[in-house]
Amino acid sequence: MRWTLRPATANDLEDLVELRAVAMRPDLERLGRYDDHRVRQRLRDAYAPEHTRIIEVDGEFAGSISMRPAEDRQWLEHFYLAPHHQGRGVGSAVLRSVLDEAGGATVALNVLQGSPARKLYERHGFVTEAEDPVDVFMVRKFL
Repeated sequence: MRWTLRPATANDLEDLVELRAVAMRPDLERLGRYDDHRVRQRLRDAYAPEHTRIIEVDGEFAGSISMRPAEDRQWLEHFYLAPHHQGRGVGSAVLRSVLDEAGGATVALNVLQGSPARKLYERHGFVTEAEDPVDVFMVRKFL
């Protein structure tokens, strides 16, 4: 299995919208927050292709990851991987690559409470900065 990252374009939006709905549905349903329209619209409203990369596995669309610059950190956002590619090391490899590119920058993210993705982030050095009943805000600092 070979994965690559390529720059996102406006044409990738609807594929990402659908992947987001599929990837987030189990966690959002568990939290009682799944809304078929809202889960898609939130990505449409926030999509910034200039900060987004498309994950391809063996040449096919498999997901996305974004790094959005902010004042004192980079925000890792919209990291979605098609369910049939999860648990195969692709997510770890992509995350490691993007974190390496960030150099010494502090990287922050939020993950839904109870999401299995939290373990992935913890394995890569993220720690909890704050949390609420829905989200866990995590950060990876470099000294």
